Amino acid sequence: MKVSQIREMRPDERQGELEKLEKELFTLRTRAETEKLENTHLLRNIKRDIARFKTIIRQSQLKG
Repeated sequence: MKVSQIREMRPDERQGELEKLEKELFTLRTRAETEKLENTHLLRNIKRDIARFKTIIRQSQLKG
């Protein structure tokens, strides 16, 4: 997801999306341990999206 799209979201939407991504990362990690993943790049992409969300959430907290 792009940064501009994340910034346009309301704070509660950002938090909800962050939780959804963290759950998805958990399921992918578990699936990677039990079976072979076809798209291993999904793990990296989800981690990066989580980092983007956390960064923008923190920036909005510091602004006010």
